[in-house]
This record gives sequence, C-alpha cells and structure tokens, in this order.
Amino acid sequence: MNCTQEPQKQEGCLLKKRKWPLKGWHKIERGKLHGCIDVGLSVMSVKKSTKCIDLDTEEQIYHLKVKSQELFDEWVAKLRHHRMYRQNEISMFPHDANNIFFPTTADSVPGFCDSTPGRKVGPFESPKKEKRAHRRWRSRVVGKEAKGTLQVPSVFSAPMRLHASNPNLSTIDFVEEKNYSDGSETSSEFTKMQEDLFQVAHKVYFTLRSAFSTISTEREKLKQMLEHDASSSPSAQIVGLKNALSSAIAQNTDLKDRLRRIHAESMILDSASNAKSSPDLVKVSDDDSYVSDISDNVSEDNLSNDMENERQTLDCISESGIGCNSKRRTCLPAPCPNTSNISLWNILRNNIGKDLSKVAMPVELNEPLNTLQRLCEELEYSELLDKAAHTPNPFERMVYIAAFAVSAYASSYYRAGSKPFNPVLGETYECIREDKGFQFFAEQVSHHPPISACHAESGNFAFWQDVRWKNKFWGKSMEIVPVGTTHVTLPAFKDHFAWNKVTSCIHNILSGQRWIEHYGEIIIKNLNDDTCHCKLTFIKAKYWNPNAHEIEGSVVDKGGKVVHRLFGKWHESLYCGTTSSSNCIWRANPMPKDYEQWYGFTQFALELNELDPQTKSLLPSTDTRFRPDQRFLEEGNIEGAEIQKQRIEQLQRVRRKVLEENNLEHQPRFFRKSSDDSWVSNGTYMDLRKEPGFSKLDNPVLW
Repeated sequence: MNCTQEPQKQEGCLLKKRKWPLKGWHKIERGKLHGCIDVGLSVMSVKKSTKCIDLDTEEQIYHLKVKSQELFDEWVAKLRHHRMYRQNEISMFPHDANNIFFPTTADSVPGFCDSTPGRKVGPFESPKKEKRAHRRWRSRVVGKEAKGTLQVPSVFSAPMRLHASNPNLSTIDFVEEKNYSDGSETSSEFTKMQEDLFQVAHKVYFTLRSAFSTISTEREKLKQMLEHDASSSPSAQIVGLKNALSSAIAQNTDLKDRLRRIHAESMILDSASNAKSSPDLVKVSDDDSYVSDISDNVSEDNLSNDMENERQTLDCISESGIGCNSKRRTCLPAPCPNTSNISLWNILRNNIGKDLSKVAMPVELNEPLNTLQRLCEELEYSELLDKAAHTPNPFERMVYIAAFAVSAYASSYYRAGSKPFNPVLGETYECIREDKGFQFFAEQVSHHPPISACHAESGNFAFWQDVRWKNKFWGKSMEIVPVGTTHVTLPAFKDHFAWNKVTSCIHNILSGQRWIEHYGEIIIKNLNDDTCHCKLTFIKAKYWNPNAHEIEGSVVDKGGKVVHRLFGKWHESLYCGTTSSSNCIWRANPMPKDYEQWYGFTQFALELNELDPQTKSLLPSTDTRFRPDQRFLEEGNIEGAEIQKQRIEQLQRVRRKVLEENNLEHQPRFFRKSSDDSWVSNGTYMDLRKEPGFSKLDNPVLW
C-alpha cells in the first residue's frame, strides 16, 4: 500500500449499531446527508471474526459492520489507505490539520470514504480542495519485527492537541525512514521554492520588527501616564467609593453569618418538634408537591418556584450547619494527586474494544471510594422516596420516583477524571444515616463477572439492586454499560417500582478535559399496579446542539395518555409541567468548597469513607473503610496505596485458586440469588450486627 498515493473514493452500505439500547443493526436511506468525520483523526479498531469496524471520533463512537468477508477486507484496506494518506498529510502540513470543520455523522452511511485530502467520512462527496503542487511526502517502510503492535506516529512533534495525534491502530507498525523520495520534483524547482520561502520570511521579519517597535513606544507612553497618575493624590470621589464598597462587603458578610446561624437553630428546633409529633401527622408541604392540572397563571408559578428555590438553598445552609455540629468532615485528609504524568495510551492501547474491568490501572487514577460506596451515593436524595411514600396520587408518586432515578447521576458530573476502586470478592460496606432515616449495606457477590449487590431500608421505603458494569475503551472514549435492575418498594401503597440504568460515556480519555455524559432511556414500571409508567430519555450530546446533559420524559397512564411531562438536566434539576409553567421536583445540592481538590466529591460522598470511632467496633473487618490501599490514597500516600493494592489483588488471586482447586464456589454472606437470578438480601446483616456482633464472628481476611 503506497500511503503517498491519493486513495480512491469508496462507496457502499454499512450496518450501524443502534444508539439505544445498543442492540441490533440498521442501515439508513442511501444518499441522506448526515455530516462527515475525519478518518485520520479518528481511532479505528477492527474485529475480523465479527466483521466489525469501530471508529472513535472523540465526540461520537460508531460501531459499523459489513455483511460479507470480501467487502469487509475491502473496507478495511481502503480505510487504512485513507488513514495513512491523511496522517502523512497532517505530518507534512500540521497547520492544516484542524482547518477543516468535520461534523460528526449521526448515523451509518452509504458512501463512506471520500478521496478529498481531508479524508472525510460521510454520505456525500465533499467539494475537493485544490491540490497543492510539489508536495514532498515522507516515505515509510515496514519493520519486520514491529508487526502486531500499536504505535502513535511521530506527529506528536507537531503543535497540536494530543487527541489529534492520530494513534494508528492498524496491525502493522511503521518505521519512519530519514530519506525522502524526490518523486517528480527537480532540484531547480526545490531551489526556487527555497528562494520564495526566504523572501516571504524576510518580509515577515521586517513587518514584525516594525510592529514591535511601535508597541514598545506605546508601552513606554502608557507607563509614563500610569506613573504620573500614581504620583498624584487620588480624588475624594474615588476614596469615597472605596470606603462605601468596603462597608457594603462587611455588611454582606455579617448578614450571611447571621442568616446561617438563624437557620441552623431553626432546623434544630424543627427536628426536635417533629420528633415529638405523631408520625401520622407527617405530610408533604404545598411547596414540595405539585398539582396535576397545572395553573395557567404564570406569575404565580414563577413566584412559587422562586420560593421553592430559596427554601432549598436555605435548607442546604442549615443542613451544612447541622453537619458541623455532628462533626462530619467537609474535606479529605489530602487533595487528589496530579495524574498529568501518567501515559494512559501505554496502558490502554492493547485493550481497544475490550472490557477494562480486568485491566490493572495505577492507583493514582482511582478515587478513595469503591463501587459499593458509589451504590450508596444513589441514596443521597432519599428524601424523594420519603415524599413519594406520603403522596396518595399514583401519578405524583411516579414523578417523585422518576426524580429519584435521575438524581442518582448528579454526583458523576465532576467525577470523570477518576474511577472507583474495584471491590474484592466478599468485601462489604454499610452506611447508617439516622439523619436521612435509612440503613444501607452492600456486598461484592461475584468477581468474574464483577457483581455488586446492595440493600437499604427505612420506615418509608426499601431499595435494592445488583449491578454489573461493562467498560469498553474505543480509543478516545470509554463506554460504561450497566447491567441490572433497580428496585424500590413503598409499603404504604404496596408499590414495587423497577427500572433500568442508562449508558455512560467518558470522553477525552487520552488528553484534554475529560467529561461524562449519560444517554439512553429509563423505563420505570410499577410491578404491582399498571395504573401508569414513566419513560425518561437522557439526550445524547450533538455537535449542532449547545445544550448538553438534558433529559425529558413523561408519566403515562394505562391508556397511553400523558399525565405529566418532565424535563431538566441530570446534574442540575428536574421540572414537571411545561417550560412556561412548571414546578421544580428536584434540585442538586451545592458542591462543597474546593471540591476540585477532593476528586469532585459532593458533601455526601466526602462522608462515605469517614471512619467514625463510635461505629468502628460495630463494623465487620470486611468493610471498605478498613481497606488499606483506599485509606492510603485518601491520606495522600500514593506509594503505600500502590503497594497495598497489588498485595490485596494478589491475596484475592490466591483465594480464588484455592477455591478452584477444591471445586468450590464462593458463597456470599448477606445476599442470595432469587428466582429471577437477581441478588437480594437474605436478611441477616442487621441481625448479626446486633447479636452477637461482627467482632464475635469469624470474618474472612481480605487484606
């Protein structure tokens, strides 16, 4: 394959995997315009056994498939030719690499490869640019010993973004040769080009020198003016304005302190009075509830929304005051480490398209929480379930359940830069929050595949789920596909709600600012009552739509009629109604101070790994808070965390080998398999915690 020869246009129909639920393949109408992508700036992986081609364009991930083996080989050869031609072009002319705007393709395409210098992919033929005359291409030869490996081409030396560095995922590693082929160019033509370049450089030099002299003169004038102004005394008007500003800032600070103290005291008094009152008197206030038939009076709705927002803000202030009184920590012992020196490409280049749950990562890429604690984070807004348990209208109950399902994703917005620890088999975690009224415990019930199960109870609801995550790296992005079902029961109404989770994708894995998005559909059903169901759509970000992280949904009765419409953003808030007249059902809590230093944790997440001396003796030795590598990372001891992580993983491998040699299977202590193969609580955790206590039982040694 000659990578200096411009490739020919390749056309045809390919199958594309559906966006949701990522099941099945489809092809679109021939000739329909959807945009284009740059093959040279994309990461390509090939699966010969399934005839699949994966293209990661950073903004989108395309999973393509060819029906026949002959066409598959043809497409792979053409794509590699286009890629090498485009990468050679970028290497020779790096300033042109990002000059062309490449909109991403919404669907798979007939008419896939274009022969333009931009190496675009799209359902249409882009207008060709004028060919540059006398290009000098670098020649490459194939290294025999380098076959079967992956390499990032030497285009790194160009002043470009890292994700534009075009990692080449072909199965042959190319070695650059220092010599250049002359082609059809003569030495006289090359000399003329050098002379022209020298003349242009000479003109640019004198122009820049003249501009520099002018700027230097103006700088000296401004410097003299500033010195003159500084020497003269400031006017009385300026002094008066400064004094007024200082006074206003001082008054504002004093008012904030008073307001915080007042609301902290009022919340303590309210909690004391509620404890004395009868549970039967508890009901949802008018501010928090909404009416089925929304009022047409926009001004009244806006006023109620403003009051609701102000009340929630004050609640957050008062709750933070109570947290200080109960001495819950508001920061971690040490800030998160700097991971800029870690080369993720060296770790991930051999795992394109594979499940990353089996790939060992440096401990610096982790956050000091594990997957079991991440499951507990979904109960941060458990008050939504309490509200649902006191709402007699089934349609309104479904709205609160939908808000709770959305709120589970809010804490991930600032967490795209790190991953949780993987629990070892038999690891447990408990979280008893008297302020929120629930008791939570979780256990790692399976290692291959990794499955985490959890259960939580309160006087108003029961919550449980078992989740397995499939992580796949596509070259620039990583997809996280959860498998499992979330369950919530409300004993007061004998409701049993169940729903699925959506797909998550972390972009800019190799470089740039990492960001996370969730996309797909959540279907919430009441298994004991078919009065209504809810459908929530997490909208996938699109290059032509500046709004990201949006969700929309509806609550529908059994006849298919929409009763309530929902909209908002999964990291901010959820509204019920229309854009002109709506009520806020849920709003995310404000982030703690300096949250960027604490791995992007919310206040609730900061408290999850805190080891309370009063409850330390009540926890089993398998609890996550006793895990040394996670504790060392939290304290900033990176070297100790890495050593402990490797030791704990080795202990797990030894235990697994012993089980295999004796033909035994691991039996979870606190969960069992139900009739539908899901994991549910066996009801023994809280009983054993009370009597005889975990300290008096034989616990497995995990670390």
